[in-house]
Amino acid sequence: MSAGAERSRQAARSYLRAMQRARPRNPDELWALVHGWFDLDVGRSTLDPASTPPLRYLATSFFEPKDTVVWASRGAGKTLLGAVATMLDLAFRPGVQVRILAGSLEQGQRMYEHLRALAERPILRPALDGAPTQRRLALAHGGRVEVLAGSQRSVRGVRVHRLRCDEVDELDPDLWQAAQLTTVSQQPQSSENNAPPPIPGAVEALSTLHRPHGLMANLTRRAQADGRLLRWNALDVAARCEPQRPCEGCPLWNDCQGRAKQARGFIPIEDLIQQRLRVSDTTWEAEMMCRRPTRSDVVYAGFSRERHVCERAPEGDHLIALAGLDLGLRSPSVWLWALADTRDTPASLHVLDELARQDAPLEAFLAEVSARATQAGWPRPAWVGVDPAGRARNLQTGATDLDVLRTHGYTTRTPRIQLARGIDLVRARLDHGRLRIHPRCEGLIQALEAYHFDRARPQQPTPVKDGPDHWCDALRYLIGPLDTQAAGATVRRYTG
Repeated sequence: MSAGAERSRQAARSYLRAMQRARPRNPDELWALVHGWFDLDVGRSTLDPASTPPLRYLATSFFEPKDTVVWASRGAGKTLLGAVATMLDLAFRPGVQVRILAGSLEQGQRMYEHLRALAERPILRPALDGAPTQRRLALAHGGRVEVLAGSQRSVRGVRVHRLRCDEVDELDPDLWQAAQLTTVSQQPQSSENNAPPPIPGAVEALSTLHRPHGLMANLTRRAQADGRLLRWNALDVAARCEPQRPCEGCPLWNDCQGRAKQARGFIPIEDLIQQRLRVSDTTWEAEMMCRRPTRSDVVYAGFSRERHVCERAPEGDHLIALAGLDLGLRSPSVWLWALADTRDTPASLHVLDELARQDAPLEAFLAEVSARATQAGWPRPAWVGVDPAGRARNLQTGATDLDVLRTHGYTTRTPRIQLARGIDLVRARLDHGRLRIHPRCEGLIQALEAYHFDRARPQQPTPVKDGPDHWCDALRYLIGPLDTQAAGATVRRYTG
């Protein structure tokens, strides 16, 4: 390195040390710094009471870094805020290493282009360590960010402090899994009295939510359960609606209810109105209001937790205990316990419990089924609906899976019902409110939300077999015999 270049780097390091004195101490100071440095008014409130302000994402990333999932609408600024969070990391965490990953290199470049524009602001330009390249930007104290290609090769072997993943719903699930092993925490070493703060390792996922069976759907479910989900929609970042614009007849009224008159965001109301008029309710709900994923390719689009998940089970002598079984070995075997209420015609069904095990021989699985039933107090089913393929004989033992079930005392029913017909039977129960599921059956509930057709091959009538099908098959084997023939013996004096 030339003497002139070394002097420039030393000057940049001194500049960065002076910048550390401006480190924000709370969200209000963080907002003021971002506003002053980048001329951005990051939202500190939302119009939707169920949303979280965009500033909370920046504050979480800056003050308490942790694995975080951000679900925001299209055009709501999540990619720009990801770039702002990255620049704050670079400026205030000496030596931090950040990588940007997206479903495609082009998508990753969008966040990086925002980052390059932020780096050109007067406050940060003197801190750069040379000119940014097409995929790399560094500050003079060792902080660096790079864009990763969306491939296993680019991810494996990477060890960084921060991984920001943009449009996660477009990522390959295997690539996402590999990316989880890229982060590492670090306690920076310093000879000065005021040592720099530690750098916790963290993965941030930012995306709209397109698919109920996709990667982002799974991430949001888990993040919501443990408080790591941040979400805002298009109205939360809308610009103020002009006082003279009438609310009556406005296409946004159902969502806005007049609240946009107090909005302080950046998306013009006229743009949102035009977008609302161009798209279906389903697309608007999913892409812009962040209420639910698009369900156009979902097999059981009529299923909803609000309508079909019910904790209270029926009681009385009019109930029949039934079960459904999908057999697997390398794939999971799934057993469903249910009660059919014969007061209704056809009998309504309440799924009580489930058991799923992978790599379990049938004998061992049935032993576990029996133990669960004894522990929970489930009555023995009048019959078990099973895949007709269970009639095939094992080449080694000569026995069929149905033979094994019978030796354990189970009566089986295996009517040959075509897949499309079986799906229609389940849909009919969902549509007419004749199917209830106990909340403990989380595997079945998630499967009904996720079971889907192939989006890339819309003409293909067969659902994709990628996991949720096992629970849905067990339900189909349970409902098929019930809705196509007499249910069988009644179990008396059952109480839930």
